[in-house]
Amino acid sequence: MTATLAPADQLGARLHGVALILVGMSSVQFSAALAVSLYPALGPLGVVTLRLAGAAVLLLVLARPALRGRSRRDWRTIILFGLVMAVMNVCVYLSIQRLPLGAAITFEFLGPLTLALALSRRKLDFLWAALAGAGVLLLGSGLSGADAVGVLFALAGAACWAAYILLTRHLGQAFSGMEGLALGAAVGAIAVLPLGISAAGAELVRPGNLALGLLVGLLASAVPYSMDLLALRRLPAGAFGIMMSLNPALAALAGFLVLGQELGWWQLAAIGLVVLASAGATAASGTKPAPARATR
Repeated sequence: MTATLAPADQLGARLHGVALILVGMSSVQFSAALAVSLYPALGPLGVVTLRLAGAAVLLLVLARPALRGRSRRDWRTIILFGLVMAVMNVCVYLSIQRLPLGAAITFEFLGPLTLALALSRRKLDFLWAALAGAGVLLLGSGLSGADAVGVLFALAGAACWAAYILLTRHLGQAFSGMEGLALGAAVGAIAVLPLGISAAGAELVRPGNLALGLLVGLLASAVPYSMDLLALRRLPAGAFGIMMSLNPALAALAGFLVLGQELGWWQLAAIGLVVLASAGATAASGTKPAPARATR
């Protein structure tokens, strides 16, 4: 017999998922602003290397994943996830180097938004996605003189972001706890290590840089990736994608608080739109069945 959650339990699971997403998004956006302080010494590729290396070490220590007994399919998923994670992080940090934080995340949100539309099953979901999209466009309306290369990096990051959401869901179903996540983070760290060494050299191992890199890795990778993994077990993937609409708003807030970037009226209006879209999508998802949680 398959146990069915009561409506109150389903609502509790959805609210728990929303809280996990908010924690993860806040962590990654504020850490991105913090990472800017490392750019003069390490450059974006050096920062990405320390970020992923720090995240991998933390996750491997916490999860202690077993290497034996994995199928070829499991390893293919881990390697693909790690490579997507590496490319996504490189694109994100290269775009932030060329664009304001809020604008870069606005372009990158096109990936989750497109995924939410592709996974939609009801007309109401398109309304929430349209509101979120309008907020994203409005948030970026104040951008002038955009760096074309920065925009291209952001769009590449958007494609990786959509793939990351789907692969994270697969990891959550195929592996118990954070084992798959830890192994994928290790693959990502190994993939970017040559780039980081080439870009930053000995600066990577300076104590101050290592300490900040570990902190960025914790806030920008270990915390949000873990939150995403847990949230995708409680929310439908489509609702998760639309919830990502809060990222541009949180990025603009982080830019204001950490980097001193002021918010214009269009950005405040955009925040209202994306919050409304996210709240509506979360409320609507309450009538959908919870995604199956596979155990091994």
